Amino acid sequence: MQALIVDDERHCREGLAIMLAKYCPGVEVLAQCPDARTALKAIGKYQPDLIFLDIEMPVMNGFDMLERCKEYDLEIIFTTAYNEYAIQAIRRSAIDYLLKPVSKNELIEAVNRATEARKNKALPEGPPLRSRIALPTIDGLILLDLKDVIYCEAENNYTRFHLSGGDSVYVSKTLRKVEDLLLDNPDFFRIHHSFIVNLKYVQRYFRGDGGEINLATGLRIPVSRAKKQEFLDRLERL
Repeated sequence: MQALIVDDERHCREGLAIMLAKYCPGVEVLAQCPDARTALKAIGKYQPDLIFLDIEMPVMNGFDMLERCKEYDLEIIFTTAYNEYAIQAIRRSAIDYLLKPVSKNELIEAVNRATEARKNKALPEGPPLRSRIALPTIDGLILLDLKDVIYCEAENNYTRFHLSGGDSVYVSKTLRKVEDLLLDNPDFFRIHHSFIVNLKYVQRYFRGDGGEINLATGLRIPVSRAKKQEFLDRLERL
């Protein structure tokens, strides 16, 4: 899962990031945000799965921040030094409410719950293995043959579809929404917070922290560390 850490205290942000790297290797921290406004921009940019969110912060608290990002499908784990917000957190459908200093076991349990919640939301809808997909554009709808899609690239709240003929289509959906639409198609895989690729166009994998792939077009795209093993497993099943 891809995550943001939002906390106005630097040592808390960095400490949590270290714990996640050590105990929760399936979580990739995309950014550490010192305030809610920075976090809102990061949410639009990265479209994460999970937010570790402090509550008491200057200018805008954690609850107010959530009111401004209701359109995003996020799992929330509150991290705070104050226990009086627990009821409010439950009402906000938070995955968990962790008191600082965060303990290793509680963190692992919270991340496991978030992972399970994400899997439950990811159940595919509609008929399997659709060959075409209808997508909203600025001026209407476009029907695309999925076999022609090489990769999809996030551009803030939009997604650009890169096609085999060299054309590209700008679509009015986030990459997260596109990923949900393609869940039933084993040819597509989200290798990075900014990219979904058609595995049939992958020609080569280069080792590294996460590594990189080479597409049939010659383009290199990074693979996130958190997605690396799942990606390699998928390639072996092709």
